[in-house]
Amino acid sequence: MISNAEWEVLRVVWAKGQASSKDIIGVLAQKMDWSESTIKTLIGRLVEKKILQSRREGRSFIYWTEISEEEANLANLRTELAKICQTKQAGLLGQILAETPMTAQDLQGLQKILDRKQVLDQLPCNCTPGQCRCQEHVNSPEKEEVVI
Repeated sequence: MISNAEWEVLRVVWAKGQASSKDIIGVLAQKMDWSESTIKTLIGRLVEKKILQSRREGRSFIYWTEISEEEANLANLRTELAKICQTKQAGLLGQILAETPMTAQDLQGLQKILDRKQVLDQLPCNCTPGQCRCQEHVNSPEKEEVVI
């Protein structure tokens, strides 16, 4: 799992393709008001997690990642969506889309995706009983209380 702070480091590396610790510190010390040692600790964690690779060039290290920004963003979004009942996901995605600035080209791309999307008659809840308020769980045997 990548923390929000580590994500900031990755964004610098993705933007530059390869970045020295000096490059990363230059961006994040200003943006986040973090100390050099904090940023180096974050870089070290990403190297330990094998998310960042490094090589020595002279007296400094160069960092890069084999994970694309798009791949990481998709994995992150999928992880977050998996925490939400699938009966609620489309509504939430709709709200996010409504709030997201888009170009005409972006909208055309989304329309093509929607046009190809297979429609289901009913979307079943994928939650564990007790973790959701879907109608199918409200009356399930697991939810019924036994009065003694």
